[in-house]
Amino acid sequence: MRVIVPGILLVAALSGAAPALEGPRAVVDEITKAALDVLGNKGLAVDDKRHRLETIVYAHVDFDTMSRLVLARNWSQLSPAQQTDFVNLFKEHLSMTYGRNIENYKNERVEIVGDREEPRGDWTVQTKILRGGGASDILVDYRLRKDGTSDWRVIDIVIERVSLVSNYRSQFQEIVSQGGPTKLLDVLRDKNARREPLES
Repeated sequence: MRVIVPGILLVAALSGAAPALEGPRAVVDEITKAALDVLGNKGLAVDDKRHRLETIVYAHVDFDTMSRLVLARNWSQLSPAQQTDFVNLFKEHLSMTYGRNIENYKNERVEIVGDREEPRGDWTVQTKILRGGGASDILVDYRLRKDGTSDWRVIDIVIERVSLVSNYRSQFQEIVSQGGPTKLLDVLRDKNARREPLES
């Protein structure tokens, strides 16, 4: 199953401004506020918004850790060069897939509703996207982990109880089982070139 992400979710889930090191809850608060500032800026063209958000995304998501989690035991099947290729292709694919929703922003707001410590020292920050106008709110959890510099960085996003990592893991597992790591890299390159998301 592929997670369908309405307007704000890419940005709320995968972007941010330079966070103060005050803990994961404060980081997510700054991330979502910075994202909303960009989305709500009527003076920016869509491409400008996408470029700014993409730059921020790359700085505040731990794509190396996310890639290892997504591939799980298949990670060791990739050579070091293939691992590097996968991280870059996966990063590009996420930006392409979810970045298309920027134009759908409808003045949603984000509220932090809780947080909890997880195994391995990770932390989950629970948020709610307030859509208004009678539309149902959307639950989005961010899982963060400290990187080598002690900064908290996003390693997974859970949208309405569907984990991005788990979702892609099942898709990638099927591709690897059919054609190995080379097939996986080829599929991602092709999808990125065509600007197409992976199918469910």
